[in-house]
Amino acid sequence: MKKGTNCIFLLSAWLLLTPYGCKSKQESVLPEKATLSVSALKDKIKGGWAGQTIGCTFGGPTEFKFKGTMIQDYQQMAWYDDYIKELFESDPGLYDDVYMDFTFIEVLERVGLDAPADSFAVSFAHDDYKLWHANQAARYNILSGIMPPASGYWMNNPHADDIDFQIEADFAGLMSPGMINTASEICDRTGHIMNYGDGWYGGVFMAAMYATAFISDDLDFIVAQGLKPIPEKSRFYQAIRDVIKWHREYPDDWKQCWFEFEKKNTSEKGCPEGVFNAFNIDASVNAAYVVIGLLYGEKDFYKTMDISTRCGQDSDCNPATAAGILGVILGYEKIPVFWKPAIEKVQDLKFPYSDLTLNQIYDLSYKHANQLIVENGGEVKADSVRIKVQKTLTLRFEQSFEGMYPTKELLVRKDYLDESIKIDFTGNGIVVLGNVKSQCGLASSEFVALLDVFIDGVKTEQVRMPYDYIVRKYDIYHKYLLNNGDHKLEIKWVNPDADFRITLKSYVVYDDSPNKKFNPFAEKVAK
Repeated sequence: MKKGTNCIFLLSAWLLLTPYGCKSKQESVLPEKATLSVSALKDKIKGGWAGQTIGCTFGGPTEFKFKGTMIQDYQQMAWYDDYIKELFESDPGLYDDVYMDFTFIEVLERVGLDAPADSFAVSFAHDDYKLWHANQAARYNILSGIMPPASGYWMNNPHADDIDFQIEADFAGLMSPGMINTASEICDRTGHIMNYGDGWYGGVFMAAMYATAFISDDLDFIVAQGLKPIPEKSRFYQAIRDVIKWHREYPDDWKQCWFEFEKKNTSEKGCPEGVFNAFNIDASVNAAYVVIGLLYGEKDFYKTMDISTRCGQDSDCNPATAAGILGVILGYEKIPVFWKPAIEKVQDLKFPYSDLTLNQIYDLSYKHANQLIVENGGEVKADSVRIKVQKTLTLRFEQSFEGMYPTKELLVRKDYLDESIKIDFTGNGIVVLGNVKSQCGLASSEFVALLDVFIDGVKTEQVRMPYDYIVRKYDIYHKYLLNNGDHKLEIKWVNPDADFRITLKSYVVYDDSPNKKFNPFAEKVAK
């Protein structure tokens, strides 16, 4: 990490200079109307975008380095005035939280606020930035002709419950002050491009909290309002409800809340990379860490980011969301001055993978917010806006991976050229993880491997596996809801090239019922 001309400030020292905020003691109610000055609305929108960018940068060095464990207090975080600018240049992929939002805003500006899902999908699928998990699986689907909402549906996307839309729904809330239903409708068009069920609900939840943060500074109320669009029987709702409950039981101990959540809610069944290890990119899990940061952070900017980061897992995305929501509550002017030099150095620079700057995004979000306020019964005057606050509607129920339970993982780590990949398995589904690897050290290539897939001797499809990282297929193959039983999978490479290999990393097998707890000593002890 370069210091440049600035010193690295250890944030523990900064804590001595900034008092923590206090919890709201007054019960909040949803007003029918809310009035904001033009300057206040602009300040809150700017605070949301700046907070998100600061939070993403703050947690960047720890992203997925702490999985299933918290970041201990003795690990200090660093911050300095050139930090964001340096990361713009050295690690632009870190900001997928933000540049995906920029894509959606650009489409809204170009096509209109009623832009259809296909417009968003085509734009992000053909962009040249790096994507992962549900986003990358959706990009591949779209480029293969599978358009939304099918591109995000769990039968077509093994990462449907992952965090992806949750980290890029900020724009919907920032343009919908006090209008949760409006934000949810925007999320319906955009979130189903890459997610379904809990993965979609994660984005809806965050957008709803952003929308509420314009009209309330009561964190308990904001979280509760954020949950209102989510069906109560969903796993996502139940996970966040648990955080709220444990925050009430342990109001001064975020670590105890974290421990209780880990014990009950961290069993992964979707993302095949996380079902048999500590890696967890599930939306509901990481949303819980956002809420822990907000509730225990008590409106202190540093403390909110620090706690969300120390919860672990996707520890750049989570403080980004938490700081973005808090940035709306506070407004940019009330974000502590300690953080501002870093963001102000980049506000007129083109954001990574974008032709837009943060200053332009502030203006576009304000413009779109004004349009939506008027369209939804509000009023925009020269010096103020009057918002018709929406009573929240509950969304339809969606649940991914019903009838699917991960029961086995086999790590293979084998390269293939002339021979077929052959897997015998027992269950009702399988995900095969791997990629195309170059033997020549190529940085880029237009080569596309063609793989014929056979299940029980019957050809089911031909899979295209591009070598190009930007348009790659995230998993080699997946198939769900087979008849439960014994199956034979064969994958034949029909256009082998000596310059490449198909790398089989591992595969995950699913069943229609969960594994029973296995105790290999039980029988011996009984005897």
